[in-house]
Amino acid sequence: MADAVERKPPSGELVLSLRKVCKVFGAVSALTDVDLDVHAGEVVALVGDNGAGKSTLVKVLAGVHAPTSGTMTFRGKPVTLAGPNDALALGIATVFQDLALCENLDVVANIFLGEELNPYALDEVAMEIRSWKLLNELSARIPSVREPIASLSGGQRQTVAIARSLLLDPKLIMLDEPTAALGVAQTAEVLNLIERVRDKGLGVIMISHNMEDVRAVADRIAVLRLGRNNGIFYPDSSNQELVSAITGASDNAVSRRHERRQTPHGTEAEMRP
Repeated sequence: MADAVERKPPSGELVLSLRKVCKVFGAVSALTDVDLDVHAGEVVALVGDNGAGKSTLVKVLAGVHAPTSGTMTFRGKPVTLAGPNDALALGIATVFQDLALCENLDVVANIFLGEELNPYALDEVAMEIRSWKLLNELSARIPSVREPIASLSGGQRQTVAIARSLLLDPKLIMLDEPTAALGVAQTAEVLNLIERVRDKGLGVIMISHNMEDVRAVADRIAVLRLGRNNGIFYPDSSNQELVSAITGASDNAVSRRHERRQTPHGTEAEMRP
C-alpha cells in the first residue's frame, strides 16, 4: 500500500470523481467497484498489468462504453455519458495510442478535422492562426503547421494530437500510452507537453506501462489490478510497493531483478533464480 508520509490533498477543483464503477461484458467483469478522483492541475497515472482494466476504464470515461453500474461526477455534477460526443461536450478529451492522424493532411487539417470553424466554408486563415496558438501554448516544436503529418517525428505527432484535444477547451485530458515507441528525446518532449497541459490547470489521466515516465510527471499513481483498485501511490513510492500492487505479489521476477541490481556484490548462490 502507499507509504505513510503525510500528503497534502490536491488543491485544484475536483474535476472527475468515480465511485464503485463496474463494467461487465457477458460473464466477464472488466471493472469492479472502481473509484478514481482527478483534480484540476493534476496528473494521475493509471497503471496496471495487461488485462487490469485500464483500457476499459478509459473507454468508459470517453463515452465508448456505458458503465454497468456506479456513479460519475464531473465538476460536482452527476453525469451520464451516452456516447463519445457527450464526453467531448462535457469537457473530456481522449488521445488514444494510435493518435488517429491523417498522414497525407497537414497539421492544421488534422487539428480541425471534423471540427472546422465553419462547416459551410473553410476559413483557412483563422484555422491556421488558432493552430499556431494551440501549439504555442504547448511550446511545441513544429516547423510549420502546413507540414504534412507524414513528415513529422513521433513526438511531433503526439504534440499535434494533444493540441487537437485542446481545441474544444476540455477540463480533463486522457492520454493512452503517450510515450510508447518513442525515442529518448521524443519522450522528453512529450513529458514536457504533459507538464504544460497540467500547468494550464487541466486534469490529466495518463495511462502508461513505463514507470520511469510515470514517475517523471505524475502527481499520483492509481493502480488497477484485475479490474479493481489496488492502491494510490506517489512518484517517490518504492519500486517494491508499485510492483507488488501491480502484480499482486512481492516475490516476482521484476522485484527479484530489482533486488539483484541493488546487491551487486552478491554471489550467484545468494541470488534467487
